[in-house]
Amino acid sequence: MNSFSEDKAGARLAEILAARQGFSPAVARQIRTAAILHDIGKQKIPAVILHKPGKLDKREFEVIKTHTTLGANMLANVQGDLGAMIQNVCLYHHEWHNGAGYWGKSAEELPAYIQIVSISDVFMALINQRPYKSAWPLEAALIYIQNQAGTQFSRELVNAFLSLAESDGQFFACLR
Repeated sequence: MNSFSEDKAGARLAEILAARQGFSPAVARQIRTAAILHDIGKQKIPAVILHKPGKLDKREFEVIKTHTTLGANMLANVQGDLGAMIQNVCLYHHEWHNGAGYWGKSAEELPAYIQIVSISDVFMALINQRPYKSAWPLEAALIYIQNQAGTQFSRELVNAFLSLAESDGQFFACLR
């Protein structure tokens, strides 16, 4: 499972990106909160799957996918706009712009803040070590994000993300 400091850094990145995308400071802070909680459902996934050093088999992958619904269910009592945002982020942060994610929903079907959390989450996953992979160099992670424009992420969001990386490279460097 991600460390809390990694989740906080990714959430801060999502907040900054949300502000750059025109969300108000209050909504950008809500996006940050949702980003911190997006993987809470992993608490209910067996550690043997979460920490497996190799590729997940088909059954294990189906189990890991349930962290999205588990997380949304765990936070179902959070009320109001923030509650709806958190539940949406938990459920759909693995959806791709082109609809090739866990549940087959495209970005057009979902609120824009989900893709903001998703791009921040993917970037943090790339630059940090996992049981199944080494941490990627910062430049390689940025190239991956760039290559996902139009498929995993919208071109507009990728451009905004890369612009942020260019303008605030020190921030990106301290995310490790």
